[in-house]
Amino acid sequence: MNKILKNTIILTMITLIAGLGLGFVYEITKDPIAQAQDKAKKEAWQAVFPEADINEFEAVDVDGKAAEAAIKAVGAKATVDEVCKVGEEGYVITTTEKEGYGGDIQISVGIETDGTVKGIEMLSISETAGLGMKATEADFKDQFKDKKVEKFSYTKSGEEGDDKIDALSGATITTNAVTNAVDSALAYFQEELGGSVNE
Repeated sequence: MNKILKNTIILTMITLIAGLGLGFVYEITKDPIAQAQDKAKKEAWQAVFPEADINEFEAVDVDGKAAEAAIKAVGAKATVDEVCKVGEEGYVITTTEKEGYGGDIQISVGIETDGTVKGIEMLSISETAGLGMKATEADFKDQFKDKKVEKFSYTKSGEEGDDKIDALSGATITTNAVTNAVDSALAYFQEELGGSVNE
């Protein structure tokens, strides 16, 4: 019995020390991680609105009901995470699509006041190397750039049109997820911030 008690005390001490160690490491790394995430976010904003001064970006509240309605209209499994007004030029809308092949895909979408997509930038993506990760390359991202459409869709057949995105070979799920994320941002813009792109 004494042996069991002794082992229990030893295990309890090890668990306590490990827990304290993890808590200490968390406290040390919490601020640098938050700063790195904030820096990455601001770099993404500047990537989609390169001519804007960083001081022009101003966070605005996300309307939860409008976001829900916009995402439902698109048929995505997404969230609208953050909205930033960029002076008089437009908005940066950050969305997360939940159905990437490797998990959540979070992107920032720059949209001018007339509804033109300025560009997109990945904030978080964990897709398959050599396949889905090609979504981070300019050849794919630039398909959305400077397009004024109500909604994007992807094509495997090379079908043309401003609203058509060429699917990544072997990565249809990733292509669909990114397209849904962009469409969610566009739908929220149309629902809450700028009206129809046809106006």
